[in-house]
Amino acid sequence: MDFVLVHGTTQAPSGWDRLVEALARRGHRAHCLDLAGVPPAAPATAYAEHALRWWADRAPTPVVVAHSGGGALLPALAQALHASHQVWLAAYVPDFDGGACLVEDVGVEPEAVVNPEWVGQDPFADPVIAAHFLFHDCDLATLRWALGTLRPFPAEAVHRHRPSADPRAVPSTYLLPVDDRVLRPDWMRRAAHERLGAACVELLGGHCPHVARPESVADVLVGVGRRTDRTP
Repeated sequence: MDFVLVHGTTQAPSGWDRLVEALARRGHRAHCLDLAGVPPAAPATAYAEHALRWWADRAPTPVVVAHSGGGALLPALAQALHASHQVWLAAYVPDFDGGACLVEDVGVEPEAVVNPEWVGQDPFADPVIAAHFLFHDCDLATLRWALGTLRPFPAEAVHRHRPSADPRAVPSTYLLPVDDRVLRPDWMRRAAHERLGAACVELLGGHCPHVARPESVADVLVGVGRRTDRTP
């Protein structure tokens, strides 16, 4: 089974390494899409084209997984790659029905969507900030490794782009870490229900469960993949 992993706005593709290894131990292939090859001013459609060129002639109908701010691109990427399923890992879900971009959506009721303590913080300048908000549930060895995966992903144009791809066009599962210190768990539950009509799987831990609990995330992904696999 093939999984495409889409990083968020705070980590490089290397942030998926522990999950890639966990999936490999279960006999599955994970491919990490790097969004940095697209100019920051490009719209969501450019990222979909980038993903399609990168995927080329690889296996059809992968499961596409997006983390955090990568969720703004997930519908376009999943549809471009003809995904069998899309998985939202502590990810923003676009407001397709309301037509609001991420910036507008968060601006309407910011404290309902995002932890106000996170707003304005710079995890790249201060490892204490990164540890507190992103990796607070990691053991020390994992934390040291995780801090090395930090990389900003400037996607201002995407965050200001009104969603054009319906997130309900591909079946979804939402993975919700109940101790998230970035996105509000109540908002994630509501978004999964109202914007996706999707099952919500709740996990222990914080905003980066693929870092702190890769085995648990891999088990959920493999279960999702088995239910949706279309290959012979």
